Amino acid sequence: MGGKGVRGTLLRDVELDGRLRADVRVRDGVVHEVGDALPSDGDEVLACEGRALIPGLCDHHVHLLALAAVRRSVGCGPPEVTDAEALRAALSAAEPGPDGWVRGVGYVETVAGDLDAAALDGFRADVPVRLQHRSGALWMLNSAAVRAAEVASGEHPGIELDESGIPTGRLWRADGWLRTRLPDEGGTGLAEVGSALSALGVTSVTDATPDLAPEAVALLARARASGALPQRVRLLGAAGPLPEGLTSGPEKIVIADSALPSLDGLTARIAAAHQTGRPVAAHCVTYAALVLFLVAVEAAGPLRGDRIEHAALVPSELLDTIRRLGLRVVTQPGFLADRGDDYLRDIPTADHGDLYRCASLLDAGVPLALSSDAPYGPLDPWAVMDAAVRRRTRRGAVVGAAERIGARAALNAYLAPSDDPGGPPRRVTPGAPADLVLLAAPLADALAGLPRSPVEAVFLDGRRAR
Repeated sequence: MGGKGVRGTLLRDVELDGRLRADVRVRDGVVHEVGDALPSDGDEVLACEGRALIPGLCDHHVHLLALAAVRRSVGCGPPEVTDAEALRAALSAAEPGPDGWVRGVGYVETVAGDLDAAALDGFRADVPVRLQHRSGALWMLNSAAVRAAEVASGEHPGIELDESGIPTGRLWRADGWLRTRLPDEGGTGLAEVGSALSALGVTSVTDATPDLAPEAVALLARARASGALPQRVRLLGAAGPLPEGLTSGPEKIVIADSALPSLDGLTARIAAAHQTGRPVAAHCVTYAALVLFLVAVEAAGPLRGDRIEHAALVPSELLDTIRRLGLRVVTQPGFLADRGDDYLRDIPTADHGDLYRCASLLDAGVPLALSSDAPYGPLDPWAVMDAAVRRRTRRGAVVGAAERIGARAALNAYLAPSDDPGGPPRRVTPGAPADLVLLAAPLADALAGLPRSPVEAVFLDGRRAR
């Protein structure tokens, strides 16, 4: 940030809050001063000519290690791969990674049905292949991969068995366990993830991966310490004490569609987290999961900071209950743009209005944060904002028109701090961390151009990152 003798950066003539014009001085990692016609005072001067300056965006639900791994994976689902022959071609052409495996992502049953080890062998059998469902909930391994990972009955509750008690090659919610059976790749790809996030204006993330192993936490800590991952990182899958550069958030609880927990067990887990002063963040993508969580929170007693992840299906009758319990919602309308046509085909018409609600949650007084769920959903926050505004599928259909929100409300849902998703949006004020994004236009023009990213420059801790 500047050359020898330069103390900081003076951003000259920026637009703040979509209306004010001012100068902003950044020093020592914070916003030092905001005013009119500030003297340069030894700072590097950046002429902004009325372009908007906003706080850095926070992605409130992302999976960093999975996002890094996607960059060395082969796509095995729509829109590129739509049938069995295309899947065979994709897997046959894939080069094994440094670990000797082929890693596929994005699979959905419309491509080639339900796959187990025997079926996957028919697409490629010469090397270990692991194929992830686009939901992130399921891994499918071919026979070579089952042998290489030494998959056996009883090793993990998510290992699916056939009638004879033999593993089928299908692993449910077993990411952490499977990672322990693979060669250590040293966090390959986290630098690329950090760069991609910076380019989009994201300066803070909440990693929503549950039950992070110590090795995974160490990978993230090393990436933070080296600068490869410059974003501030909060973890839902690990509690303190954590390495420097990482903070813990609510405890992630996956209420899996494939194996719903008992009400007593879920209530006890929520109560145990609350007793340590830690809120919970519950994965809820079905009506059953949501109702079970609400009943369990009611029984355990809510704690400020409790949150619902995804809220993919929310009946209007439960909006008041969510508000009354003080819950906040971290949702991903980007899924509507990415796979909304599938939802319209597969989900009963009567339920379409319940998908990824936004407007009705805000109207009910429920704090709402937007996020990506990348790599399972689109990473680009500007595309996610556009999805919240337009709610259009790839084919142009509108999903739940009544749930549209304004572009400014969508932006605000990315501006709340990571420890208060859905809370008041951060502002550029003296003393605030200098995690800032300079847009290429005034705010109204930038938001009118969605889904195009308007990011021109990014500052992290006052240092220019882009």
